[in-house]
Amino acid sequence: MTTATGHTTETATAMAEAAAAWLDTLDGEHRATGTGHGPGTGDDDAERRRWFYTPTDHGGLTLHEQSPVQQQRAMRLVASGLSEAGFATVAAVMGLENVLDRAQGWPARPYRERFRDPGLYHLRVFGDPAGGTWGWRFGGHHVSLNNLVVDGRVAATTPCFLGANPATTPLLGGGVHRPLGPTEDLARDIVRGLPPELLDAAVLAEAAPPDLVTANRATAAPGDRPLPGTAIRRESPPGPADPVAGTEEVALGATPRGVPASALDDRGRDLLRRLPSAYLDRAPAGTSPVQRYDDDAALDEVHLAWAGSTDPGEPHYYRLQGPRLLLEWDNTQDGADHAHSVWRDPESDLGLDVLGEHLAFAHR
Repeated sequence: MTTATGHTTETATAMAEAAAAWLDTLDGEHRATGTGHGPGTGDDDAERRRWFYTPTDHGGLTLHEQSPVQQQRAMRLVASGLSEAGFATVAAVMGLENVLDRAQGWPARPYRERFRDPGLYHLRVFGDPAGGTWGWRFGGHHVSLNNLVVDGRVAATTPCFLGANPATTPLLGGGVHRPLGPTEDLARDIVRGLPPELLDAAVLAEAAPPDLVTANRATAAPGDRPLPGTAIRRESPPGPADPVAGTEEVALGATPRGVPASALDDRGRDLLRRLPSAYLDRAPAGTSPVQRYDDDAALDEVHLAWAGSTDPGEPHYYRLQGPRLLLEWDNTQDGADHAHSVWRDPESDLGLDVLGEHLAFAHR
């Protein structure tokens, strides 16, 4: 992730201060649940590398287990890793759990006191925020934030997942609540504006896959295909799961598939230049690599691929792929009213490349 060092240092300091303030309120079992082994490259780091976006145990201390003061300090840490708009979107997504609870008829599950629970978001700090290498994770249904700090600077902010269920909610006075609306609309506008020959290149499959192609894998790699929903849970059986059948057409390639920005007209390029900000601007100013795409040469390397219908309200999937960039979107479930989006850096998700270099240098 190419960012300004000063900004990543400033953000890392804010993260460390917020994490320390939260940890200071914890003791006993709560502290044990809210902390984990410091980041590394061995088996001790396995828990930090696990991330989810389904309503499962994400690992850590949940908000509803915390006092109001602890909750506030937890959210201060969450905010330290997000822009103002990013934090507002996360808060909106969490609030949708109440909307979903009503829409689904207040469902009950024997293994959970409340199934659709806006307090069921987990925070865990890995390592010592006062040390040189540490990280934190915040996650629950449709939110997964993964941050790593190395030598006092933010080294990784991905995978960064946000979803919305419902994706569209009516408001009073004819208003509509769509927390991820622009993330969907910008891509569709690009594809619907393509001439026939480019549209054929952009659309990988007539039917959209049922979920994100890279799912919740720790690293994104060529050949990735969607996993069944049962595999994207902490309770899933051990070992790798078989991908969803019939999704070969949308498999992740070693080289980007779809239409490159260089092939688009001026309108398409302008829309494509704006689309990454819906993902990358989740991070605080200066730690996001979004300015990279102000450069035409960098933008030209980004490819847009689509699957499914281009009609609003119909199931669809898209991804943007380029050097150190993988953005995925799907809105296929619940009548295309259930959206998933993720920002990934295939070379440095969870900071694995940075950690390897750092630890190798430290032990020379």
